Amino acid sequence: MTTTGSLPGDDGLVQVLDEHGSVRDGATVPDIDDGELVQIYEEMRFARELDRKATTLHRQGRIGTYPPLAGQEAAQIASTHALADDDWIAYQYREHGTAVSRGISEAYLLYWMGNEVGNEVLADQYIFPLNISIGSQIPHATGMAWAAKLRGDDCAVVCHFGDGATSEGDFHEGLNFAGVFDVPAVFFCNNNQYAISIGRGQQTASATIAQKAAAYGFEGVRVDGMDPLAVYAVTREAVARAKGTLGSADPEVGTAARPTLVEAVMYRLGAHTTVDDPDAYRDESEVERWRAYDPIPRFEAFLRDRDLLTDEAVADIEEGVESEVSALVEAAEQFEPDPERMFDHVYEEPTPRVREQREELRALRERHGDDELLREE
Repeated sequence: MTTTGSLPGDDGLVQVLDEHGSVRDGATVPDIDDGELVQIYEEMRFARELDRKATTLHRQGRIGTYPPLAGQEAAQIASTHALADDDWIAYQYREHGTAVSRGISEAYLLYWMGNEVGNEVLADQYIFPLNISIGSQIPHATGMAWAAKLRGDDCAVVCHFGDGATSEGDFHEGLNFAGVFDVPAVFFCNNNQYAISIGRGQQTASATIAQKAAAYGFEGVRVDGMDPLAVYAVTREAVARAKGTLGSADPEVGTAARPTLVEAVMYRLGAHTTVDDPDAYRDESEVERWRAYDPIPRFEAFLRDRDLLTDEAVADIEEGVESEVSALVEAAEQFEPDPERMFDHVYEEPTPRVREQREELRALRERHGDDELLREE
């Protein structure tokens, strides 16, 4: 790895690839086999296509508000590939690529269609349910990691959040606790330059987000979040540090386990959500300047240079992901939800008021049917 080079207006980043996909002078390509390199690329393309399709579905009124990930695929997918299968991921709401890497099904889309089943299935992939309230998953991730340490589990917890979350008290509390108790956690800040319409410069007077780790007594690292190879290397190292195996060839010979704060510097190429208008707060010239670092063509150029991709292979991947995403949408739209499930998890045990509401809904459905109730709404 090397810390030379920069994204627009930035420096001091861990980077492997330049904006053209060539390996930077002095940089070390992480040890990833060829098959996995191509798999990372395929998953990045899948996530981008899922993003495009979901945005279209929202415009057609077929799903609810959706947060696009375009530009952030490398950070999400490469970081997930750097984990063990049973390492936990706690994420905000934009990290669809982590779910893609862990094995996505049509159930994931159900959440964005208003059905909580889409959240339930994430646990099977060691992903904590997505979180809409900003930053509140950070103390939860710290608690999960501390519990794993107390139980003696050999796992780490990787917590994703945006730069806006660093302005929340949950960020300070979670990282402060993690530093005091040496929990096996990696705090992964997806610094995409904007918290909705507020730029990073209005979030903090600190020169970087990574440097905030010093206040909590552990290491902070800045990485090019649009470079999958750099993200993989940094995450791999951070997870080893969390598990106490960093620098040891023998996993039984541990080192002091410590958390890490990773600041992945990237850019949100699209809107904050499908109901946001980014033209109101940023110039197209800025978007184009960052688009030169788009992780997909950048990584594709690297793979082509290694003779791991050809025009034919890229065309096949493109056709395949389009077909797979379309199949997911079709399957998700066949799902028939049970409205009464909305009462299941309001409390651990239903209260008298919840039982009363359930019975009221049940009586209305029996009397009028679901279709008529929807028309009345």
